[in-house]
Amino acid sequence: MRLRRFALLTLAGLVIAAANLNAQVTDERLLHAAQEPQNWLTYSGTYSSQRYSTLDQITPANAKNLEMQWVFQADSLQKMEATPIVVDGVMYVTQAPNDVVALDARMGRAFWTYQYDVSPEARLCCGSVNRGLAIHGNTLFMGTVDGHLVALDATSGRVVWNIEIADPKLGYSITEAPLVVKDKVIVGPAGGEYGIRGFIAAYNVATGKEVWKFYTVPGPGEPGHDTWAGDSWKHGSAGTWNTGSFDPELNTIYWGTGNPGPDWNADTRVGDNLYSCSVVALDADTGKLKWYFQFSPHDTHDWDSANIPVLADIDWNGSKRKVILWANRNGFFYVLDRNTGKFLLGNPFVHETWAAGLDRNGRPIPAPNTQPTVEGVKLYPGMQGGTNWYSPSWSPRTGLFYISAWKDYFSVFSKLPDDYFAGRSYFGGATKSAVPPIRRGPINNWTDAGGHGAVVAIDPHTGKQKWVFNMYDVTDSGILTTATNVLFTGSREGYFWALNAETGAPLWHATTGGQISSAPVTYRVDGKQYVAISANHAVFAFALR
Repeated sequence: MRLRRFALLTLAGLVIAAANLNAQVTDERLLHAAQEPQNWLTYSGTYSSQRYSTLDQITPANAKNLEMQWVFQADSLQKMEATPIVVDGVMYVTQAPNDVVALDARMGRAFWTYQYDVSPEARLCCGSVNRGLAIHGNTLFMGTVDGHLVALDATSGRVVWNIEIADPKLGYSITEAPLVVKDKVIVGPAGGEYGIRGFIAAYNVATGKEVWKFYTVPGPGEPGHDTWAGDSWKHGSAGTWNTGSFDPELNTIYWGTGNPGPDWNADTRVGDNLYSCSVVALDADTGKLKWYFQFSPHDTHDWDSANIPVLADIDWNGSKRKVILWANRNGFFYVLDRNTGKFLLGNPFVHETWAAGLDRNGRPIPAPNTQPTVEGVKLYPGMQGGTNWYSPSWSPRTGLFYISAWKDYFSVFSKLPDDYFAGRSYFGGATKSAVPPIRRGPINNWTDAGGHGAVVAIDPHTGKQKWVFNMYDVTDSGILTTATNVLFTGSREGYFWALNAETGAPLWHATTGGQISSAPVTYRVDGKQYVAISANHAVFAFALR
């Protein structure tokens, strides 16, 4: 571990910084984060993960006047997938693989940088990425790509505690931002391509001591174990590599789970393979399973359900209902009752050829000849899915749910024999996709081009699309909406967009010069509203001129 501190420019700046860096994010502040829109206190803004802000300075009428305010260039040249958090004028963000930087949210200058030394034993399928931080009191929490959970003093960046949650030599890593609930910090490991046994666990915020653990692959004697043939459960994966949500009234945590292992050859794991490709609802105090809903039973296409559970209270058939809005990697949009997990609605939001539909309980009805073969099977959506880990948004102002989607995109899925060896990749096959290099110009035939990115606005009451904003290239960006009906998002070719959330009409865009693989945030300092986004290996902040 190495810690760098940067001299502040003026004595006045030193006094202000010292006050702001001494964060005190209480349980009450986290519970009522929506009531302080000047900050961005969790990965998704609030426990409900709606990524909706009531800040109203930027509007459809003046968004064209947005100008860059500052840029922070990370030391790392690896892409940033982190969503920053902002606390009382200080931005905390991770740069790949596991450095933490505290920035002045007004100017982008660095107060301190914590550099984590990643173990050479780390195993990674998809890049040395980290998606962000959590905060409680004056302590920041970060998961690492070598399976550690680290607590840092938010004032200085010094280590408070550091624990290993699982052995990195076996493929366990943490890419998600943790979630703090009460006195617990909750996190789970990635590693679905290494045959791990996934779990979600809670650790005491003060000490790092494990409080509870829920295995996403049930062992002998546990409910759901019979959905795994033989000993396949031992390496069943179902990693949890994206952040969950929390309903304080129900005292329930909602978390999405990843693919079963091996990915494409399911010959040895006959059964539904619970709780892979599911959302699990857990008691926040004990980790006990309340209910689950499996989107893709016996998945053979690597369609993780590591999506963000978006919690909303909406009118449903004439009465108010607590629901989860979920755009799944398998290409279907779902509405679930979050008290019970009951399936309420499901509809495809991209072209899909793998299912003939969903039954009355939301279980997919497989179409014929859609399982991977040695020769390969072409399916829509492709392996990356109709969407992926990119953060969606729900606006209570428009009543629409917004997702970043890959439209008209397919892959050829092939299976191969594979045996498990500790610490070695465990795919059981391969995929081929037609996604081309980065594009920045019009395409005459989207399907021939291998697909394209889009922002899709969905009416949760019908599952139908209200509007679609098509992009030239695919997108890995999350979405943010505001009370003035402005939507912010990015794309792989490096454009940062502001759209009209009611119509999808473009209002403004800026070129960042690098791939956007993160989600935007908005905050206010000294009366000015900012919107910030990570692109390639830099953070950009914009505000009105």
